[in-house]
Amino acid sequence: MVVAKDTERTTDLLFKALGDPTRRDIFGRAIEGELSVSALARLYPISFAAVQKHVAMLERAGLVSKHRRGREQIVRAETDALRRAHAALDRLESAWRGRIERIDEILDKPENGEPQCQ
Repeated sequence: MVVAKDTERTTDLLFKALGDPTRRDIFGRAIEGELSVSALARLYPISFAAVQKHVAMLERAGLVSKHRRGREQIVRAETDALRRAHAALDRLESAWRGRIERIDEILDKPENGEPQCQ
């Protein structure tokens, strides 16, 4: 299966972003409702700058978007990214199922010259 490099890079970013527990938690909170970066920063034992970096990574991966409301930056989940992740996992599952089926077929065939057990 040939995958476009752009799709591959987008998928890599998506799973890299979801690979960190803090980013997964931020994304989960954003799914529940919009939050300001300041409000998010108060929830974690890390610096404001570190939370901003986590949000930026989620934004690059397309998992969240930000917009300004006054002086606050508001984070909102982009659930279409989850559909992309699901589709990527479905493609991987399909590829591996096909490989396993081929292995099963090979293992079920008797080798040439060997008698079959009955």
